Amino acid sequence: MVPKRTCFGRSRDLWSNVSAERTKTPGQYGQYNTGSRNVSDTRAQVGIYPGTFDPITLGHCDIIRRGAKLVDRLIIGVTTNPSKNPMFSPEERMEMVEREVKAMGVENVEVVGFNALLMHFAEKQGAQMIVRGLRAVADFEYEYQMAGMNQQLNDDIETVFLMADVSLQPIASRLVKEIAQFGGDISRFVSPSVKEDVVERVARQGLKGDR
Repeated sequence: MVPKRTCFGRSRDLWSNVSAERTKTPGQYGQYNTGSRNVSDTRAQVGIYPGTFDPITLGHCDIIRRGAKLVDRLIIGVTTNPSKNPMFSPEERMEMVEREVKAMGVENVEVVGFNALLMHFAEKQGAQMIVRGLRAVADFEYEYQMAGMNQQLNDDIETVFLMADVSLQPIASRLVKEIAQFGGDISRFVSPSVKEDVVERVARQGLKGDR
């Protein structure tokens, strides 16, 4: 049987071999300890997927759907983040996220707003995992640094990176808003209901929106 190829050009059989290596005990490596855990041991009971979600995009929804499979309970932490000058209020963004989660039919997801240090929020929620989506190299550099800082604050909480689906990698909330403000079509980047919210808000602000 010919091994299936992945987007990275590696076979699934190769990944199976790597996973098998990770299940070895430290004694099997002599004095060398990889620090890796068995895949079955990495399943956390509670995970946090934090973000501004201004607005929530199809890229966000993809990470939510996949992140929910990794944990028993996934908390979407909607941060106030006033430094980003959000288009929507925290309450409006939470409502949008809740609506999208309901539409996806993902039952083990909860939406919670927060205005605190991420690790403090994660500790308060009893989380063992932070879920982050990666779209490009620039994302990785920033997220890698943040993960390192968070580990210094609490090394019991792991950060798990999920690569964005190839078709969704270009999507960013900031770009969605810019496109809408200049009359572009944002249908490929957000759900119909979120598109309606963005277009209405752009029109209310006196800017040209996509109709």
